[in-house]
Amino acid sequence: LSVSTSSHNIDRIDALFDDPNSMSNAGMILVGTLIRKLGLKALINEWVRLDSTQPGAASPGRKVLTMLCAIIAGATHIDHVNILRAGSTRRVLPFRVMAPSTIGTFLRAFTFGHVRQLDAVADRVLARAWRLGAGPGSDPLVIDVDSTIAEVHGKQKQGAAYGYTKALGYHPLLATRAGTGEIVHARMRKGSANSGRGVVRFVDELVARLRRAGATGQITLRADSGFWSWKLVDILDRHAVLWSITVTQHASIRAAIAQIPEDRWVDIDYTLGGKAQVAETSYTTGRGNKTRTVRLVVRRTRLVGKQADLFPNWRHHAFITNTTRDAVATDAFHRNHAVVELAIRDLKEGAGLQHCPSGHYSANTAWLACAVLAHNLSRWTGLLGDTSADRVVLTHATIRTRLIAVAATLVNRSGRPTLRLPLNWPWEQQFTDTLTALRALPAPSG
Repeated sequence: LSVSTSSHNIDRIDALFDDPNSMSNAGMILVGTLIRKLGLKALINEWVRLDSTQPGAASPGRKVLTMLCAIIAGATHIDHVNILRAGSTRRVLPFRVMAPSTIGTFLRAFTFGHVRQLDAVADRVLARAWRLGAGPGSDPLVIDVDSTIAEVHGKQKQGAAYGYTKALGYHPLLATRAGTGEIVHARMRKGSANSGRGVVRFVDELVARLRRAGATGQITLRADSGFWSWKLVDILDRHAVLWSITVTQHASIRAAIAQIPEDRWVDIDYTLGGKAQVAETSYTTGRGNKTRTVRLVVRRTRLVGKQADLFPNWRHHAFITNTTRDAVATDAFHRNHAVVELAIRDLKEGAGLQHCPSGHYSANTAWLACAVLAHNLSRWTGLLGDTSADRVVLTHATIRTRLIAVAATLVNRSGRPTLRLPLNWPWEQQFTDTLTALRALPAPSG
């Protein structure tokens, strides 16, 4: 079809949805290849075992994979899995794509125990992906723990409640890997749960998972003040995990900060239109045998110039840590905890958690587990498909734009199925290199 640049000619183009060989998400062949290399379908079938009397209990592998791939392709609702059933998209996936009604029935059959079975799958697939080259090995590993609000609309969402943000929703707990944005552990919680609820057990499970997955280097955990408790510090010490945790500004912390001499404060380049300084001291609490002393690092900021009169006093941000960098470097390291928000944003906007599709709490918990798996599959597609020395970590939205949401037609060329993709695709080389790298990965063992 030859179309001139004349603007009125666009009205002469007809639209027909009649090509069985075309697809809008040809990049799912990359995800499908990785799914095969991870042996994910067999892993799900082995570990996820719903009650056989429940409708939709059979063949969980193809159902979970349908959700994962639909989420990667942009699905935020159960009905959206139909995007995998259009044209020839199913032919580039290594499983049978299921219908939305089947997926809905399957999700509603989940209980808390079945969600824990999905956790077992996440545990093992993390280990497999890390063995293929995505893991830290013996290098230091930094984990950021945070919670987020998965906002919902409507009063029929079981377990949804108004929390401290005054928004109706759920309050999942997440652990992300700094540097790659992988979500290495997740737990759904009711919307009324406070930030630190269940964090001790969560961290206990988290560290065990990381060690089983092959992380043999030093682990450091960062968290904000919502998670600060001595129980958390104790469990991290028990696991030999370093920690950097923001503390609340109660009276004894303020007293410790007030004792820091003025000559101990060091200027840092932190904020525009203001001044920032860092210092450190020790913080002692408890009595007798329960006395403990920890390192307390403090950053203080205030405005300068014309706005200084509005906020003339120093504002303090304090955290405790057992890391050994100097105060300035320790503060910079702790501030980098903010990268957890990028991973959470990617999970919400890119991997399906912007919407919890069911009225059943357990179904939405399963949806969270699938969203996390989809998020990580997307990240691993980018990480394992990039064999360059200066590997760049891409967000899910970027991976989808460059590698997944590309149109193609599946044709037969001399007996060989071939994807015909758009000429002059800006990321043609990246697509080709990624597919070649993923196909070169070893097949799953056992």
